[in-house]
Amino acid sequence: CIGAYMTEAKKDVTMIARGAHLKAMQKDGLRMETTKKGNYIIKPVKASTMEQYEEHPDVIFVCVKGYSLEETVPFIRRVAKPETIVIPILNLYGTGGKLQEKLPGLLVTDGCIYIAAEIKEPGCLWQNGDIFRVVFGVRNPSEYRAELAQIKKDLDDSGITGILSDHIQRDALQKFSYVSPAAACGQYYDAMAGEMQKPGEIRDMFASLIHEIDLLAAAMGIHFEVDLVKTNLEILDSLTAEASTSMQRGVKKGKASEMDGLIFEVVRLGRRYGVALPVYEKVAEELKRRGF
Repeated sequence: CIGAYMTEAKKDVTMIARGAHLKAMQKDGLRMETTKKGNYIIKPVKASTMEQYEEHPDVIFVCVKGYSLEETVPFIRRVAKPETIVIPILNLYGTGGKLQEKLPGLLVTDGCIYIAAEIKEPGCLWQNGDIFRVVFGVRNPSEYRAELAQIKKDLDDSGITGILSDHIQRDALQKFSYVSPAAACGQYYDAMAGEMQKPGEIRDMFASLIHEIDLLAAAMGIHFEVDLVKTNLEILDSLTAEASTSMQRGVKKGKASEMDGLIFEVVRLGRRYGVALPVYEKVAEELKRRGF
């Protein structure tokens, strides 16, 4: 959706894709179905495979799933110029630091995205709800560059709320404190947003998982400026009843999933920092019992 909104705003953007989705965009443009802006088509769009792309961009947004991150590294090394800024906005926590180790010499920020969207079919994106914001920033203030403010402006100009964070570790973990509990609770109960919005056992588990992320963050030396449980319940309640996490959708389709980074990694972090996370442990044990 970032590429779609920025293309619509006349920014110079190339979307990297593959397979039937790429062919459909190249032939017919990108069809958008949204609850926010209605249905429309963006045409033409610039779209390419990683192998065919030959430009040297100012900014690279890395929007892949965690299990596909490694395959982006050779591509970024090939196309980046020394001034290129890399902004990963994956669901997983700590991606920027890991990617920075593999891309020395480039500025790799951390980041996250708030949106409910998916590829509905080749050449068509479905965006559910009104929330669309990108949060990004450097982990070390000495790495700050003026271009980051321009990236925020370009996002804002495109109808995306751009937030240039002065504490990206906290803000990225705050996003993770929603998506990880939502994925864990949703997968445990096979529940979509509508079932989690109703008072009862499912909603209570979601809230308990958020609380455990808060406990883990404190042990990591990260303290939030908001009430995590209240904030994330408000996000949940803003979604349509049929919304779910991309992890759940991938599992249902038999695809690779980010379950390890979203659920099992939290259990590992709890043990590393000496924090009891009984609800995450319960979910992890049950998912392992189911064969995940």
